[in-house]
Amino acid sequence: MTGKRTYGQACGVAHAMDLLGERWAVLIVRDLMLGPKRFSDVQAGLPAAGPNVLTQRLRDLEAAGIVRRRTLPPPAGSKVYELTEWGAELEPIISRLGLWGSRSPVVPVSGDYPPDSLMLSLRYCFEADDDPGWNAVYDIRLGREQFTATVAAGRLEQVVRDHPRTGPDTVIATDPLTLSEVMAGRRDVREAVDEARITLDGDAEAGFRLLAAARR
Repeated sequence: MTGKRTYGQACGVAHAMDLLGERWAVLIVRDLMLGPKRFSDVQAGLPAAGPNVLTQRLRDLEAAGIVRRRTLPPPAGSKVYELTEWGAELEPIISRLGLWGSRSPVVPVSGDYPPDSLMLSLRYCFEADDDPGWNAVYDIRLGREQFTATVAAGRLEQVVRDHPRTGPDTVIATDPLTLSEVMAGRRDVREAVDEARITLDGDAEAGFRLLAAARR
């Protein structure tokens, strides 16, 4: 952090803002919450940020110990960015910040609906029902982005950015806007299916159940 302006206060909040206060830094952290990404994938998720700015922000986050780079094992061999263990501790903070911002009483939420943000909302808005019989693996496809959600005994165990490691019980394919409307209660999920805004392949009822439990 040498050479950068700081708040100069011995306060955890001030120090956190020293580390994360630059434009795009928090959104980079948000987009790495569900797993590692190549630089091109980070940029695809933040198209309004130029490559030079993203490069600098990633360097700053790496220097701060929040992000690290590593090379994936063969056959991929790609270089990716991922959160460190300390960086991953930001997840509940980022998620709560997103939920707080979405309830703004003055300035309405506007703009695109980032897939990573929606999946983080799923993780924190999911209503568990303690049903030991609800065990399912979901393949969730939002345009070019693909995620796996796993429910075990009625509880959402994980949501990660990747293909399912085993065959999914249900494949949910939709667009970010439709999913956001369903999660916010502005669109009925069965109507969205009837209108082909959402497709459910495999166990359709399990798909309806997941989407019903994901209301924000």
